[in-house]
Amino acid sequence: MESDTDAGVNGTHWWWALASTGQLGWGIASFRKGYAGDSRLMPVKAFGVASLFVGSAASASLAFLQASGIRKVEDLLEVGANIRTRLGIPSRTPHK
Repeated sequence: MESDTDAGVNGTHWWWALASTGQLGWGIASFRKGYAGDSRLMPVKAFGVASLFVGSAASASLAFLQASGIRKVEDLLEVGANIRTRLGIPSRTPHK
């Protein structure tokens, strides 16, 4: 049975995915709108749009990790080792 803490953590990936989708939509809308206004503000506006795209990628990455159940670096290393094993690629760590 899951504890309340586990259920809360597993449920948060939907919020991350929603945030990612919102940021991506806002970034696309801003990009399509193009540049309007004072030319001195062009770098600031470009940085803002780029930040939306980077933020959406970060939110999507966190949502994927949360949904996959990856909580620690060790979990991620285990996933990588399993993928390498299934592909038949030898381990990178030397055997003792």
